[in-house]
Amino acid sequence: MNRLPSQDPSAGEAACGASEPVAPSLSRIKSQDLFKQMREVEIDHEGRIYRLRLTQLNKLILTA
Repeated sequence: MNRLPSQDPSAGEAACGASEPVAPSLSRIKSQDLFKQMREVEIDHEGRIYRLRLTQLNKLILTA
């Protein structure tokens, strides 16, 4: 495949689902580590409690 010199070969990777490198200022936690053997965790954010739940279809839902 020929590319124009101005085209970035990695352009569009995020749109097609390819994972991007994590910026040094970010941290990444695997959901398996976060949930361990549970289906729900509580997150205290500035005094407000949020619930992060794992659904039967393996999706995440965050509620206040």
